[in-house]
Amino acid sequence: MGETLTPDWAGALRRARAHSPFLARALDRQPDLAALLEAGEGAAALAWARTQSQHPDAEIALRRERLALAAALAVGDLAGAFPLAQVVHELTAFADRALDTAIRTAITERTDLDSADGFIALALGKQGAGELNYSSDIDPVLLFDRDRLPRRASDDPGEAAQRYARRVVALLAANTADGYALRVDLRLRPASEINPLCVPVGAALTHYQGAALAWERAAFTRARAAAGDIAAGEAFLAQIRPFVWRSQLDFGAIEEISALTMRIRDSHAGPPLPGPGFDVKRGRGGIREIEFYAQTHQLIHGGRDVSLRVRGTRAGLDALAAAGWIDAENARVLGEGYDRLRAIEHRLQMVHDRQTHALPEGEALDNVARLDGLADGAALVAELTDLTTRTGRIYEELIGRSAAAPVAVAMPTSRLARQLGDWGLAEPEVLAERIETWRDGRHAAIRSPQAIEAWDRLAPALLEAIAHSDDPMRAITRWERIIESVPSAITTFRLLDARPDLTRRLVAALTLAPVLSDELARKPELLDTLIDRDALELPGEVPAIMARMRGAAVREDYEALLDAIRIVTGEIRFALGIQLIEGLADPLAIARALSRTAEAALQLATDATVAEFTAKHGRIGASELLILGLGRLGGGALTHASDLDLVYLFTGDFAAQSDGPRPLGGTIYYNRLASRVSAALSVPTAQGALYEVDTRLRPQGNQGPLAVSCEAFGKYQREAAWTWEHMALARARVLYGSAAARAQLEAVLAEVLHARRDRAALREAVLGMRAEMAKHKPQAGPVDAKLARGGLVDIEFLVHYLQLKGETADGSPLAETAPEALSPDLEQALAGLAAAGLVPADLAEPHGLMSRMLVAGRLLAPDGREPPPSGARALARACGCDSYAALLEAFAAARARVAQVWKQILGTDILAHEQENPA
Repeated sequence: MGETLTPDWAGALRRARAHSPFLARALDRQPDLAALLEAGEGAAALAWARTQSQHPDAEIALRRERLALAAALAVGDLAGAFPLAQVVHELTAFADRALDTAIRTAITERTDLDSADGFIALALGKQGAGELNYSSDIDPVLLFDRDRLPRRASDDPGEAAQRYARRVVALLAANTADGYALRVDLRLRPASEINPLCVPVGAALTHYQGAALAWERAAFTRARAAAGDIAAGEAFLAQIRPFVWRSQLDFGAIEEISALTMRIRDSHAGPPLPGPGFDVKRGRGGIREIEFYAQTHQLIHGGRDVSLRVRGTRAGLDALAAAGWIDAENARVLGEGYDRLRAIEHRLQMVHDRQTHALPEGEALDNVARLDGLADGAALVAELTDLTTRTGRIYEELIGRSAAAPVAVAMPTSRLARQLGDWGLAEPEVLAERIETWRDGRHAAIRSPQAIEAWDRLAPALLEAIAHSDDPMRAITRWERIIESVPSAITTFRLLDARPDLTRRLVAALTLAPVLSDELARKPELLDTLIDRDALELPGEVPAIMARMRGAAVREDYEALLDAIRIVTGEIRFALGIQLIEGLADPLAIARALSRTAEAALQLATDATVAEFTAKHGRIGASELLILGLGRLGGGALTHASDLDLVYLFTGDFAAQSDGPRPLGGTIYYNRLASRVSAALSVPTAQGALYEVDTRLRPQGNQGPLAVSCEAFGKYQREAAWTWEHMALARARVLYGSAAARAQLEAVLAEVLHARRDRAALREAVLGMRAEMAKHKPQAGPVDAKLARGGLVDIEFLVHYLQLKGETADGSPLAETAPEALSPDLEQALAGLAAAGLVPADLAEPHGLMSRMLVAGRLLAPDGREPPPSGARALARACGCDSYAALLEAFAAARARVAQVWKQILGTDILAHEQENPA
């Protein structure tokens, strides 16, 4: 009936004595407890119940505490004083205490040691979820560590573990004069048909990492280290976390769980609708279906959304609704229905303390209803009918797709050809034969019966989407590359079939962006990222991205972290690419997001590499590594094709020596460390490559050492660097190092960049460098916004010239009057220069247009040449233009405006050659 505002202790005791023989006997055997309950002292009654555990005989103590606790909780529950959450929490806490006591007792009896080291009890099911009911059994998985298990010297570890396990079961489950403490079911252990009661940790790890079934994944969403060696249990659960919470979606596992539910329904002998014999746990819309509903959604999304990794069913439903994965109203209906079903389950079990879930007949049904406070059994049946109709309908929405899905049948080639022709594709017969070869066993991706079945189910929708795309043949060719290059695509097929909205995005990537389709060919699981609720939103700031990377590591070691960095970076880059080609975000915002992602990867990889390196070589006192970002990384605006321009520096004495087991001198120390950092950022791991790292902008380029001291760096920049090197420094930003070290390096940069220069010599150097660059790197195509004269390079040269010149029109230092003008971010620098009166304010517009062209063009027109029609339209849309023709017109106008400003500032006509030779 739920809670009442004022607990009705007298009514609860009256109903308990009248309708529950078990509770009546329990109250009679414990008059002190009954007195507390009659006085309405619920908290005191629970405290009294816990004191019953003080008997010196553990077997007796556990049974007396359990009887007292069951009676106190039942009456408080019936009175409306104890909500369901409190009842199941108290029952679970007792189960944990009892299991731990039994383990320690079993070990002490054999060894005289009060220790549970190396003996692990993992709670699954309702105990793991913190949701035990009155007469639940517990389903622990017992594990042992051969090297740590307490035992007699003559005992084999395996034999000792089995002896302890048998004694634990007896201590808890044997029926004595005092009853039982807990029923114990050990059948959820790994490979229970062949493994002993207590399984070695190593064997369990092997099982879960390679041989476990889908239902075991679902069971372990509720797993918890509950008793024995808790720390070892938590470590074990951490090791198998990737088995439970998979970052790559496994719709095959989801289908297995749905099929399991259907088998349970089909094999359930009870009536399908509430009435005598109806099972509130296994029946339609019952407890188990609500639990499976939550667990299935958690399995689908919990690998990527850590907010869903909660154990309780109600908590799982609430988390799924809060994260937007399920409808909030469905979560409410299922949650409230679950609580009520659990309460009714408790009433059924209170009567005779039996593990039953079925409604009885006749007077027994009326008895249960009246124990609950209802008028009779008919009222209970009516309530259950309404409740399970609503919950069952919601669950069937989940399983209906897989349960009712037709068996996929391959379309005959002739029929496929007709269909392709109806969709307007050229040479449909030839194309149909080509498509048919995809499933003839030549490609590993579509070779197994399961893969063929999954492909046949997906094919009609995918082929239709391809046929209606802007460039079907391009999409088909790139799709072929994917299925030719991956060993298995069954998960991809099932994902696309389950989420038709992803098919459209897949076809867009195949049609518009070869970079994205190539990434999919290498890692088709990237499609998984697009079902995340925030996949098509820009990533957060650097700390949030770093946290996501750390969370993706399957183990707490260096290699796992480097893999995680690559996984998350790839996911973000792919999602940003989809946002770009679909016009969901401004290319400038995408460029900044790509830069934040690179900075997060750099900081995390460097932290980990420094830790690994110092473990072997120690540290150098008053000295540390610094990393300077230049180019687009320094400016905070990367593209999908950008490499990382880095300069490695260090503070302190280059002649000092490290203090580790294998000491190194300062210069060698930091050059080796810098090399390791570059490798961490660039060398392919099992998860592929990360970035290309370019260190050629360091002092003396490739001829110089990889890392130099800040002092040597400043000396080189002041005395030996070329003008182009100072221009590169204008986009420098310190990306790694302590606040004090950053300040030291920033002072060196400021000294170099703010130094007084000969204006004429600076102008000649800038003009000479740009002319030489134009000769060797001409414009690649009509949308090459970077290298075209009047393009981005010319804007960058203008900005850097004015920054190095360092003065306003009246000769005031820029650093003092317009510090924003010296920003490595070109957008900010242009605003600062405009505010100082050094460039026209409208120069920001050409820069914005061409920056968008560059960022979008790296995906849609990677070589700067004219993209295909679909890519041209997407490029125009990304740049805010109505058509490709309008984009070219805007590009021409932007270049002309840049040329005008160039002539005003530097005095040369950079478009004169093109005007004389328009071809």
